[in-house]
Amino acid sequence: MDPVRLALTMGLVRAFGLDEAVDLRGAKPVGDSTLRLVHRQDYVAAVRAASANPRAADQDYGLGTVDDPAFAGMHEASALIAGLSVGAAEAVWRGETAHAVNFTGGLHHAMPGAAAGFCIYNDPALAIARLLELGAERVAYVDVDVHHGDGVQAAFWEDPRVLTISLHEHPRTLFPQTGWPEETGSGAGEGSAVNLALPAGTGDAGWLRAFHAVVPELLADFRPQVLVTQHGADTHFEDPLAHLAVSLDAQRAVMESCHELAHTHAEGGRWVALGGGGYAVVDVVPRSWTHLVGIAAHAPVDPESVVPPSWRDLVYARTRQLGPGRMTDGRTPSWQSWEDGYDPADRLDQAVIATRKAAFPLRGLLA
Repeated sequence: MDPVRLALTMGLVRAFGLDEAVDLRGAKPVGDSTLRLVHRQDYVAAVRAASANPRAADQDYGLGTVDDPAFAGMHEASALIAGLSVGAAEAVWRGETAHAVNFTGGLHHAMPGAAAGFCIYNDPALAIARLLELGAERVAYVDVDVHHGDGVQAAFWEDPRVLTISLHEHPRTLFPQTGWPEETGSGAGEGSAVNLALPAGTGDAGWLRAFHAVVPELLADFRPQVLVTQHGADTHFEDPLAHLAVSLDAQRAVMESCHELAHTHAEGGRWVALGGGGYAVVDVVPRSWTHLVGIAAHAPVDPESVVPPSWRDLVYARTRQLGPGRMTDGRTPSWQSWEDGYDPADRLDQAVIATRKAAFPLRGLLA
């Protein structure tokens, strides 16, 4: 979570002139009333206390741990990130823009009463909760981070107004060890959680096949008023914390698909796109999220584009590493459509059919 990944992403956005193609806005940190839409008041109080005195961090709330070390100003920084996602959701809902991106957000592991997985406040869940507060009746959340979007799922586990879809590495091999196909929601929200657990080693063709075998059909049925997506870059084959083998080019293809799905299924094309994980902080994250900004701005960056030398100079100045030379990994992503049939002996296809059998009938769809 080195903050340099955000500085380098913004530097690359500027190097391609995308800051001129968007309405670049700040936002206020969220206050307690907004935080309480998702988080317990005692947890918010614990974060504030740890922020003021990191040595007093209460590990019962997940604070002061290896994953979530306490630091001075932790509350303020986390509330600002959440404020940016909430502000993006508000702007989209009010029709000020069709699309909004907060690549600093996507901190999807934070629970109502605990920090987890580098996440203090759950900005995707807070953005969705704010949309509901403003009057939204159907919000879809699609999470393509390599880790399960467990905190967002937990926040809306019993809420039929929110459809959460998470594609992630199988919980047998990766944190947070949740996101099994059988996790489908409960009570009034039964069938509102969908989980696709992918085998370790899944590459471009399998990842894209899985996405298109599940996500478009669910969104067409749900007809969300707003689509919120999380684009963790840690599915990449260079990422040091996970075991998928996805290229930058496939990540870009899913971003384009999310953009198209928003225009096809969400009212007015409403789309809030967030960042997330991603720990190859020079080679992968800045390029991935610059593509996301370009797609959302209707000014996509050509994958064959040469990375501006000024940005490579910034990379070296900040990290003493050499930056990548082009906006592509040199792949041409393709996949076989699910409608063409499936192979019952294939592990990827087994994962897809497990998800469809667990979730689709609960929504009145054929598995």
